Amino acid sequence: LLFSLGTRETFGINVFKVREVSQTPAITKTPNMPFGVQGVLSLRGNIIPVISLARFVGSEQSGRKFDTMIVTEFNKSTQAFLVDSVDRIIRVDWDRVRAPENMMSTTTNSNLITAITELEDGKLVSILDVEQILATVVGEPRLPDIPQAQLETDQYLFFVDDSVVARKEITSVLEKMGIKFQQATNGREAWERLQVLASRSWGEDESLHDYLKIILVDAEMPEMDGYVLTKLIKSDVRFKGIPVIMHSSLSSNANKAMGSSVGVDAYVAKFDPAILAETLIPFLQR
Repeated sequence: LLFSLGTRETFGINVFKVREVSQTPAITKTPNMPFGVQGVLSLRGNIIPVISLARFVGSEQSGRKFDTMIVTEFNKSTQAFLVDSVDRIIRVDWDRVRAPENMMSTTTNSNLITAITELEDGKLVSILDVEQILATVVGEPRLPDIPQAQLETDQYLFFVDDSVVARKEITSVLEKMGIKFQQATNGREAWERLQVLASRSWGEDESLHDYLKIILVDAEMPEMDGYVLTKLIKSDVRFKGIPVIMHSSLSSNANKAMGSSVGVDAYVAKFDPAILAETLIPFLQR
């Protein structure tokens, strides 16, 4: 879904995260609001925060009103993002979506850009890291008591996620569980690193399965998404028996069904540290 924040730059958000687009109703101001939160509103009986995206990307103009809002649902949370206008929905293959360091972005806060794609007319679209924005608003989740994983010294987990805040959260859980790990920032990088791991020479009666215990993948990633990555892993005999778990902010039944269709062994919605740990433990104990 393409939208504008009142500047020349075009932004995008995955439509799977969008519940609806509407005019902005009256917003109720509340005391001690976090940075970027304009207030709250009642939507079909539920109170949700209203977040100004312009404040995060540094394009807010004094006195400017944003009359359009995008109601989103991800990470098991519902919130409204204020925008200047919504353009249209376009279909873009993930291999046409690039990591931000590979293409120029004109935004004043490029740390919040998780990916960039180019339209047919040459215009760049910056895809915002809304997970990071939401984490800034609600704060980082408190890590509960998490059980230790009983792994051998040289055993590890591999995970891939394009979101900075998601990688930080996953790392915190794995470190608390005592799990060694390797990581990547997009699907293509992950596939290249996994192929290097699988290509090493093994001793007699040894295989990659003895060391790599789980592959944890995100669904939305530039250059190659988690569904294509999972399909590649499952079709390569060198990874036979290594479970692939999809860890995604997209928690709808449709997304879970897409994961199942490519062979995902489990699907975990972001971000609940306890549920992530509970999902990993049985696979690690196999």
